[in-house]
Amino acid sequence: MPIYEYKCASCGFTKDCIQKVSDAPLTVCPECGKETFSKQLSAPGFQLKGSGWYATDFKGSAKPATEAKPEAKSSEEAA
Repeated sequence: MPIYEYKCASCGFTKDCIQKVSDAPLTVCPECGKETFSKQLSAPGFQLKGSGWYATDFKGSAKPATEAKPEAKSSEEAA
């Protein structure tokens, strides 16, 4: 669900609210009670819930591919 940032034009109170995209925007300020509460333009935020990929995938310790290193010749083999 998206997280929206709201700010009151009267008292300056700000609050982040979790709402559905289909929910009506809030208009009444919870601090002063005036109808000057509006959404702010901010960076998108969202909350992940449930057992989606972020909780189950890539959870194990995936080992990165290692390059094969050629063995160094000892001084005895070079002679």
